[in-house]
Amino acid sequence: MAPEVYQPSEADRRPLASRSWKMSGWAAHQLAIRNVSANSISVAGMVCGVLAGYCFAATDQVSIPAVAWIAGGVLVQARLLANLLDGMVAIESGKASRVGELFNEVPDRVSDAAIFIGLGHAAGGLPWLGDLAAVLALFVAYVRAAARIAGAPQDYAGPMAKQHRMFLVTVLALLSAFVPADQAEHWLGIRVGWASLVLGLIVVGCVLTAIRRLLRAGHFLTAGEATKPSPTIDGGIQA
Repeated sequence: MAPEVYQPSEADRRPLASRSWKMSGWAAHQLAIRNVSANSISVAGMVCGVLAGYCFAATDQVSIPAVAWIAGGVLVQARLLANLLDGMVAIESGKASRVGELFNEVPDRVSDAAIFIGLGHAAGGLPWLGDLAAVLALFVAYVRAAARIAGAPQDYAGPMAKQHRMFLVTVLALLSAFVPADQAEHWLGIRVGWASLVLGLIVVGCVLTAIRRLLRAGHFLTAGEATKPSPTIDGGIQA
């Protein structure tokens, strides 16, 4: 018997317009023909996420915070690039596998936690707010996974999905590089820096995203149950 050929469903992949770009396809092809494994790209993305968190945390310690902010922002984008290419390379090389799904998900969770915890310790951040953002980012991903296991389709809806969170983090990094945290506090009129403000937005957005995904999954599963035939007492199926 021939071994099962794993074919990932397009519906299970995060919808990304950048996946259809010619440059993305060219990059994935170049990596595939050089036998770069998709799993190694996923791990590289995780390393970028961890280093980004370290850079953000360092902004409150180094003499030139702007360099650490910009480095963190670049690493966040490198993490997203790896997230884009790992699946494309797996399909391009014909080596997509169920194990690859683990490499696609687990490093993402590590990256999210590292980035938000790092932001909590950044200049203008609050450690407890960074920790809360990390927990809620993990919870959003958990809701998606739990709904999928229950039978609902993969749901990458926002308003604070991964791409939205990383967009805000990148904007924060660029803004903080040119407008120091103490200047932000002066402009806002309250003792909170850019990092705390953005982490607060991410926390609220993650709560809304989790609720929205739960409601959508519940509606789908409830509608599915309603259309199933009901079993009779003797074990048969009612018409």
